[in-house]
Amino acid sequence: MSQIVSFPVMGMTCASCATRLEKVLNRQHGVQASVNFATSRAQVTLEEGAGQIPAVLEAIRKAGFVPQSTEADLSLSGLTCASCVSRVEKVLNALPSVQATVNLASERAHVSFVPGIVDVPTLIAAVEKAGYGASLYSQQDSAEQDRRHGDQWRAERNNFVLAALLSLPFGVQMAGMMSGQHSLMLPLWGQALLAGIVQLWCGRAMYGAALHALRSGAANMDVLVVLGTGIAFVFSAVVVVLGLNQPVYFESSALVITLVLLGRMLESRAKARASAGMQGLLHLQPRTAHVERNGQWVEQPVEQLVPGDVFMVRPGESVAVDGEVLQGQSDLNEAMLTGESAPVAKTVGARVFAGTLNQTGALQVRATRVGAQTVLAGIVHMVEQAQGSKASVQRLADRVAAVFVPAVLVLAVLTLGVGWAVTGHFGSSLVNAVSVLVIACPCSLGLATPTAIMVGTGLGAQAGILFRNANALEQARRMDILVTDKTGTLTLGQPSVVQTQFASGVAEAEVLGLARALEQNSEHPLAKAVVAYATLRGSAPVDITAFRAIPGQGVAASMDGQDVRLGSLAFMEESGCPVDLSLTEAWQAQGQSIIAVARGKKVLAYLGLADQVRPEAHTAIAALRAGGLRVVMLTGDNERAAQVVARQVGIDEVVAGVLPQGKAAQITRLRDGGRHCVGMVGDGINDAPALALADVSFAIGAGADIALETADVVLVRSQLMALVDTLSLSRATVSKIWQNLFFAFVYNVLGLPLAAFGLLNPVLAGAAMAMSSVSVVSNSLLLNLWKPHRPADPT
Repeated sequence: MSQIVSFPVMGMTCASCATRLEKVLNRQHGVQASVNFATSRAQVTLEEGAGQIPAVLEAIRKAGFVPQSTEADLSLSGLTCASCVSRVEKVLNALPSVQATVNLASERAHVSFVPGIVDVPTLIAAVEKAGYGASLYSQQDSAEQDRRHGDQWRAERNNFVLAALLSLPFGVQMAGMMSGQHSLMLPLWGQALLAGIVQLWCGRAMYGAALHALRSGAANMDVLVVLGTGIAFVFSAVVVVLGLNQPVYFESSALVITLVLLGRMLESRAKARASAGMQGLLHLQPRTAHVERNGQWVEQPVEQLVPGDVFMVRPGESVAVDGEVLQGQSDLNEAMLTGESAPVAKTVGARVFAGTLNQTGALQVRATRVGAQTVLAGIVHMVEQAQGSKASVQRLADRVAAVFVPAVLVLAVLTLGVGWAVTGHFGSSLVNAVSVLVIACPCSLGLATPTAIMVGTGLGAQAGILFRNANALEQARRMDILVTDKTGTLTLGQPSVVQTQFASGVAEAEVLGLARALEQNSEHPLAKAVVAYATLRGSAPVDITAFRAIPGQGVAASMDGQDVRLGSLAFMEESGCPVDLSLTEAWQAQGQSIIAVARGKKVLAYLGLADQVRPEAHTAIAALRAGGLRVVMLTGDNERAAQVVARQVGIDEVVAGVLPQGKAAQITRLRDGGRHCVGMVGDGINDAPALALADVSFAIGAGADIALETADVVLVRSQLMALVDTLSLSRATVSKIWQNLFFAFVYNVLGLPLAAFGLLNPVLAGAAMAMSSVSVVSNSLLLNLWKPHRPADPT
């Protein structure tokens, strides 16, 4: 039976590309393909079904094109341990074109897939077939999810309270036996009744989850708990019904279930606290806004706002969406964006951002970005991506979790068989086997990494540090060389023209008009400084043609049939324009960057520009070097100007006069074949090649004027101390991850042998198992003790 799939393909630039791709696909066995260049889609008929889809996708990639994928997040339910995570990942990744990672702590799956081959209903169906619940996740569902989690926690609490009340007589009975008071023993039928209710009613969710797992051909923690307590209960029930002369273990059956319920309840509450940073971001944006409609102010849901709507922000209210102030003046707290609590003055024309808090006056704002386009939504999305990704260290826990439950089942069988054969006592051997099943806990392995990542990335977001993924958070601590740009990174990125020299017989207004025309479309800080200076001097831009930019050197154009150019001194010399070295060297010795303006082969003017070093730069560089980092300045500016700034901030190693493409080569040199982990921090304007090549890259930006897609780590707070905080947070988070993994492994390495040799009864084993996950999550929560450096006073 044939199957037809249609999906988008990227990389086709002309009709011949479509033709070539069509030929490549039609060479595949059992494939008939039609490629449409206009829609950038391929329609493929597969004679033998979906089994050929991976081969088709691989053929597309080998031909130089890319099947266009999309991403979705699924909310999951029913996950109880790392084995559940492995199972869900396995069934999702078995689907063609799908790449999925599952986070136990957040109970979400991040999935990448090619639409047309797979869709969201297919993903959900695969998860449900594996025995778990799934639905499409949306940020707008946060309130509903909070309500659902609250209802779930209350149900878990009530279930535990019932189990605890029913198990209380067993606890009293055990205490009496330990003190020699056998009069407190319950009749056997009473023990069977209480234990049966606890086992079959209070533990019903565990039975359901275990049944789903076994039906899907897998085993998880629920299987271990149900198997262990079920064996104890059934054995004891048989003894009672048949009147055998054997001990009963109803107390172990009931108390273990009760302790497991307690552990899950505490774990649920702890996981909620671990995601508190994320929830705090989600709740920053108000649900309603006061919007102008036909001259009246009406309250309207934020979701209904569109760009161009005018809304009012009163004192004490949060800004609904990103916008521009039309009327009023006030101070806004933008700590949620930058981590700095100092209020920011806003007047007419200023930009405001969703989630920031208005403190004093009322503002009328025109909406510019709404919904998922706001800066707050971008931050939330970035944090969610980081929390949903996996650190490389998680692979170790994943490998162990994949074989953990089967290995425990084998160990339990060996404990029963070998113990019975050696001692001849079936009952005691059975108890030891039950202890082995009960104490095994893959939960702690599954929670060790994601809970620490969730807390760490949440703290980073609150401090204005956005990690793109868990690997960036992990890699930052390994960095031993930090490469830093100069302009906009070590300096404020707001240079100004401080000195000028015009050639004799040249009109200043004409030259500045030419400079303004050449630089008016550039976003580079030096270009903006030139335009600002020319505007201040009253020079209007002249008419130029044939404009072209030479990256890292300057710009050129034509004016009245003559070549005109503006750029570095090296650019002038390469163009055959003589440079006054005595003048320029004197300016460079003062730390100025020099731009020349030329017409034909003659330099018309020199412009000396200077930038102010960031006030905290020296302290930050000293802290980085004290932490063991080798700091290197990499700049396209001249050597003398670079050395002046380097001396001011405390950097010894400077590589100057490097073009943007040359910066990437310097990163490769410093990596030295992978023997060094090199980080790069820049302003994201002309550092993209170097940022992309670095092992971990940092983009430093001024508030919301950042490119969120530039680097591995975005430092929203426009201060270098944020880089120090990033390294500190990375080290603290990774340290917690290793602590958690150590606790999880040691717990099982010690607990399983003790249980197998009869040194732990099932009740103690159940208590230890219940507390293991809680201890791991609680250890991750200790990360909340980490605090960023206080931002420097901008004054």
